[in-house]
Amino acid sequence: MFGYNKILLAGGILFFCGVSCSMKDQSSITALVSAFSRAYHSRYDQPKVFDDSVAAQLITAEEFDQIKKTMIQGITFFNKDIANQLTNQPDEILKWITQVQLSPTPLARAAFCEQILFHEMDLGTTQYVILGAGLDTFCFRHPEVSHSLQVFEVDHPATQALKKKRLIDAHLAIPDHLHFVAMDFTHDISNQKLVDQGFENKRTFFSLLGVSYYLSKEENAQLIKNLFDLVPSGSSIVFDYADETLFETKRRSNRVENMVKMAAGSGEPMKSCFSFTELERLLENAGLLVYEHLSPDDINKRYYNERQDYLSAFETIHYIHAVKR
Repeated sequence: MFGYNKILLAGGILFFCGVSCSMKDQSSITALVSAFSRAYHSRYDQPKVFDDSVAAQLITAEEFDQIKKTMIQGITFFNKDIANQLTNQPDEILKWITQVQLSPTPLARAAFCEQILFHEMDLGTTQYVILGAGLDTFCFRHPEVSHSLQVFEVDHPATQALKKKRLIDAHLAIPDHLHFVAMDFTHDISNQKLVDQGFENKRTFFSLLGVSYYLSKEENAQLIKNLFDLVPSGSSIVFDYADETLFETKRRSNRVENMVKMAAGSGEPMKSCFSFTELERLLENAGLLVYEHLSPDDINKRYYNERQDYLSAFETIHYIHAVKR
């Protein structure tokens, strides 16, 4: 049972604690917060960068309200000046925290990823592997691909148990083309576990979102090599990564520094960042070529241009689409 009865701020760091929550369930906690940010965007923001209208169904109303309250109470951790400026404006405080700190990267990278996925399907991709899927809702937002795409969600067993329970509670039936692969893929990619769920040596699209920061450079290199040993030429991957300024910069409202602190405080410290040249070499060693690269400025222009709210691309975070030769 996964219950999140308390959401606490300890030492200024946001974390969740429930009836059966422990550090080993951290991936489930991260999945819940990510779903909250997508649900908030779908419910309140205009225009939409990425409209995940299903995410809210995977969070209880009580959890949604509790996360809102905790974020508002934690405003001084995120920014003391904003806390003073927005005194007695709880809705605006929540909007500020969500749009400045929580949502920018998950929204834009999801939009980037799925746009490329549909293009890859036009080129013959028939398998989609979502690494670190969390509470991903792709299959439920796009039932039209059920006969043309096999989807494999790879994640920690605790996170998958949480998701399956949430789907039952939301009366969302698991479609036949969605396959759950319980695996700690950060330590080992099991060919057999994938094959057991119907994975084949066919043109495949991988997404690795919100993961690379938490692996060492060596672990990132090994993971990508392991993935592409399984698939033919033309297969590709989309992932996000932090550039070499990650641990040196604060940027807008100290949000990069806040991100690093929250990761460390949750027990999942950020381990790696890359220069583009360094990352390009890593991909070349795995037999991949960079097909598209978006810098923070590029992300801003594509997804956040001329907005009238707080949303903007996260400094230091880049997106990559790489293809196997």
